[in-house]
Amino acid sequence: MRCADTGSYAGQRIGSNGIGDYRMTQTRLVEVRQNVLKHNDVLARELRARFEKAGVYVVSFVSSPGSGKTAFLEKTLTLLREKYRVAALVGDLATENDAARLARAEVPVKQIVTGTICHLEAQMIKKSLEDWDLNELDCLFVENVGNLVCPSSYDLGEALRVVLMSTTEGEDKPRKYPTIFNTADVAVITKMDLAEACEFDLQAAHASIQAVRPRMKIFEVSSKTGAGMDKWLEFLRSERETKQLVK
Repeated sequence: MRCADTGSYAGQRIGSNGIGDYRMTQTRLVEVRQNVLKHNDVLARELRARFEKAGVYVVSFVSSPGSGKTAFLEKTLTLLREKYRVAALVGDLATENDAARLARAEVPVKQIVTGTICHLEAQMIKKSLEDWDLNELDCLFVENVGNLVCPSSYDLGEALRVVLMSTTEGEDKPRKYPTIFNTADVAVITKMDLAEACEFDLQAAHASIQAVRPRMKIFEVSSKTGAGMDKWLEFLRSERETKQLVK
C-alpha cells in the first residue's frame, strides 16, 4: 500500500550508496510528512471556519474495518433527519457500497474513493463539498476509511471526532491503538447485541479506554436493536447547541 505522506511505498528504500544515503532519505521523508501534515492543518482550519460560519456541526467517525460504523451512521442519520438537515461524506479505498447503503437514510450522501490512501484528508473534504451549500445543512457526518492508525494524524475540520470499537473486536483495542483514542473526543462501543455471544467484557473495555484517555465519554449502542441510540442522539443535540451558543 502506498504511504500517502511520502509518495513512496512501505518498506521501499531509495538510494544505494550506503547508510549515508539512507539517513538522508529518512530525513527527507520526515520533512515531506511534516509538510503534508502542515498543509492539511491549514486546510482543516479553513474548513472549520467555513463550517462555523455556516452553522454546520461536523462529526467524524474513525474505527477499524468491520466495527459497524456504517450501520451506526445510517441509524444516526435516519433518526436525526426528522428534526435536522443532515448529510454525510463517506471514505473508502474502493467501491461506493457504503454511500449506497447510507442513501437509504434519504439524506444527501457522497462517497470519497481514496484509492491507495488509507485515510481522509482535509483536501478531500474540501473538494467533496464544492457543489454542496453548507447553509442548507445543520449537521455533516464524515465516515473515515476503516483504519485506526493513519486517520489520527489528519484533522478534517470536524467539531467532534468519534472513535468506535465493537464487541466483536475485543476489549484491548484502545491499548493497541492509543493514539486514535487520544485524538478522539468520544468513544462508542458498537454491536452491544452481540456482547454476550462474544463473551465481551464491558468493564474491561471501559478500563482499556480510560487507561489511554482518562474521563473519556463512552456510549454503548446497538444499531440493530436501537439500544443506546437515545443517549447518543441527546448528546449530539446538546453538543451542537453548546457549539452554537459559543459562537
